[in-house]
Amino acid sequence: MRDTTIAHSYAEALFELGERHTAHDAFAAAFHELTALIEQEPLVRLFLETPQIETAERKAVLERALGGRVPRLFLNFVLVVLDKRRQRLLPEIGREYDALVDEHLGRVHVDVTLARESDERTEEEVQAELSRILGLTVIAHIAVDPRILGGLIVRWGDKVLDGSLKRRLAGMRRRMLEAEIPAR
Repeated sequence: MRDTTIAHSYAEALFELGERHTAHDAFAAAFHELTALIEQEPLVRLFLETPQIETAERKAVLERALGGRVPRLFLNFVLVVLDKRRQRLLPEIGREYDALVDEHLGRVHVDVTLARESDERTEEEVQAELSRILGLTVIAHIAVDPRILGGLIVRWGDKVLDGSLKRRLAGMRRRMLEAEIPAR
């Protein structure tokens, strides 16, 4: 919990910087690139997190690697994170930053589970209808699970809308088993 709070604080600072310089898109792209590098390359993570490597050396390597590829303000932010010895939180700071930008732009990510593969048109319709219902711009992440039989399940934050055929059939079964049968 503490790491999430710290990551959120750093993300808020970068968000304010992005607001002042209209740089959210550039910062988000830079964070995605950096996070992918950290999460996909174990040696990069090891380099950033090994206590035997001096902060000055880490900063010099990052300046050479990222200089010119990311906005200077973003690079300065990353260097401050290194100075504060919070580099292991960079991926989480990136996720928190994305969440702040999404909130600011009125976007919400939802997980949608369907019973079978769908075409692009169906996915667009689902996304448009969810946007209408939620009053936000929905970014749908579609998954397939044939066990739900039909319908869909929508998850966002701590909320779930279960419109699956499996749930409906289970409810019907429960009601039928609870029903009293008249005596003849």
